[in-house]
Amino acid sequence: MAITAVRTPIGAGPGLSSRAAAEAYIGGVCFKQGPPALIGAELEWLTVQGEPSTPQARPELPELAAALGPYAPRSVAAESPALPLPGGSRVTVEPGGQIELSSAPFPGATELCERLRADARLLEKLLHTRSIRILAAAADATRLPARVLQLPRYQAMERSFEGIGPFGKLMMCNTAATQVSVDAGADPAEIAARWTALYAVGPALLAAFACSPDLHGAPAGAWASQRMRAWLRLDHARTRPSVRHWADPVTDYARWVLDVPLLCVRSDGVGDWAAPPGATFADWLCGALDDEIGRPPEAADLDYHLTTMFPPVRASGHLEVRYLDAQPGDSWSVPVHALESLMSTPAVVAEATRVAAPVADQWLEAARSGLADPQIRSAAVQLLDLAASHATTPAAAAELQEAVHRCRDGRMPTA
Repeated sequence: MAITAVRTPIGAGPGLSSRAAAEAYIGGVCFKQGPPALIGAELEWLTVQGEPSTPQARPELPELAAALGPYAPRSVAAESPALPLPGGSRVTVEPGGQIELSSAPFPGATELCERLRADARLLEKLLHTRSIRILAAAADATRLPARVLQLPRYQAMERSFEGIGPFGKLMMCNTAATQVSVDAGADPAEIAARWTALYAVGPALLAAFACSPDLHGAPAGAWASQRMRAWLRLDHARTRPSVRHWADPVTDYARWVLDVPLLCVRSDGVGDWAAPPGATFADWLCGALDDEIGRPPEAADLDYHLTTMFPPVRASGHLEVRYLDAQPGDSWSVPVHALESLMSTPAVVAEATRVAAPVADQWLEAARSGLADPQIRSAAVQLLDLAASHATTPAAAAELQEAVHRCRDGRMPTA
């Protein structure tokens, strides 16, 4: 990630005594101000254990822990030192056994991709020692969703999403993404411009990199990105903020967060983390949940609530782009270079916003039709061409130009 948000605990007393104080806290930790200089990425893969000729079983947690050794996250090995890989990436495991690499922040996409690619190769070797393979696919086309992580967070999450429809468990267990993080900006005006641009270009870039037409267990329907379909359909309050109507993203993001229903409530034990149905953090803050929860919220509870927000772009100190499918092979570097270029200067940010404006609200259309929609395809081609013209290296420009040609032809990414 581009910047790690450093959150100073403010306790359960005066620091969280009012909604205004909570909003100010969210604005401070979610939008770190400073000259934009860093970029990070997170790569997710589906995993299978066994030989290619055998049924594709999900790996068991002890096997994952043994394969990863000192790099294993504590979610699968409680006593693990959870060391970063040599390139600085940290390993996490998602509910369905997907494995994720979260890079360190770097000054440029070229170094980021080199380090992340080296860590990905090492990760593959480590997993291979236990016959675990990674699959560069954004959606699982063959297996029904099943959780391998039985943590209270995911139990509460699954229960909450089950009341909405089938997409929660599919998203949790059977999808994978490429995520890119960039610095928020030097001041409120730049933060607003970069935030607006990342949302404006979202549908076009979603379509440009959509490559998940098959998701086993999903309701019938043809979609270019079944992964993004799952995200957009699982919980509207949590995944679709009314960003286009926000005048000030720092203030409006904080207000939105407090009014999103609680997904779970942390407990010191390993018991039930279920939240009162429909209750928001603002309800908890004003004392309306005293009978159900039995204590007032602390800053740590608000920090945790922030991790249960799943918008297309999430504010986490940096700005985290979450609308891209996991890419085939090593082609994940293309959207990384694209976003670096499109966020490179205020002038490019403004031009990207202008180019994307005609399709900036077409999230469902982009996920469903992808590049088959002529207006979305045109915006994707123009944005990638703009990115290529501002690439930092000839190699990055060449990758982006290949993507321009692919999108112009209406083709999905391939390895």
